[in-house]
Amino acid sequence: MQMGEQNALLEPLQKLNLMDDFLFDVTTVNLEACKIIIELSLNIHINEIHWKEGQKVVHNLPGKRGIRMDFYVEDTNGRIFDVEMQKRNRGNIPKRMRFYQGMLDAPLLKSGEEGFDNLKPTYIVVICGFDQYKKGKYRYTFRNICKEIPNLELGDECTKVILNTKGGNDHEVEKTLVDFLHYVEKSNDENVSEDCDERIKHLHDIVKAIKASEQMGVNYMKMEERDRQIREEGQKNLLLLQIQKKLEKGKTAEEIAEALEQEVAVIERLIEELRER
Repeated sequence: MQMGEQNALLEPLQKLNLMDDFLFDVTTVNLEACKIIIELSLNIHINEIHWKEGQKVVHNLPGKRGIRMDFYVEDTNGRIFDVEMQKRNRGNIPKRMRFYQGMLDAPLLKSGEEGFDNLKPTYIVVICGFDQYKKGKYRYTFRNICKEIPNLELGDECTKVILNTKGGNDHEVEKTLVDFLHYVEKSNDENVSEDCDERIKHLHDIVKAIKASEQMGVNYMKMEERDRQIREEGQKNLLLLQIQKKLEKGKTAEEIAEALEQEVAVIERLIEELRER
């Protein structure tokens, strides 16, 4: 491959950060990267982790919504971890976590099984590129607490954690969390200081290897092209729907073109396509 072609493949990868879906997905194929992300997110130590069966997808009843997780693992102590990346605020994090908790628990119990002892301690972590609660915290940790007795926990062993790359309470949390979240937002050499945690350096080595891979560059370009085609198809379908409605009202191609701010030739071509359907 010529140098120019190689640069064209790798340049888009260099601009990606762990906050971006593609880079996070391919990085967390590596179990060691998943282990590092969990440890830094929760400030805990993990001996070893393994994939849960059906690591990405949990199906629901027919006709009901399932879930697709970014990564889903279990450690040697039986703790289950679901970690998600959320770059943009769609306003659905709390209820999304509630839904995920139920879907993660359901497969742990067999039909007819008595008791609930096989429900394992579960951690649901969402790493956000925005501050969900506008309180300036890097980490928001939630457990079910009694309203009447604030220090009394329900004891369901489910912990929900929302991380915020835009936090400002550096003095209240461990430096490793701050460094990690800054790295998630800008995953480059500049955000890996000499005195940062060795795990962040190791994670950066994994990311650098991905960004240097020509095959990953090809995969990313294919994904971008597929997404572009999907977007264009969606825009086209919307335009066809608008044209159909205006045709039903007796509008001419010229009138439709003016109303939709499109070239007459484009509208005429789409009208012909509607007639052929």
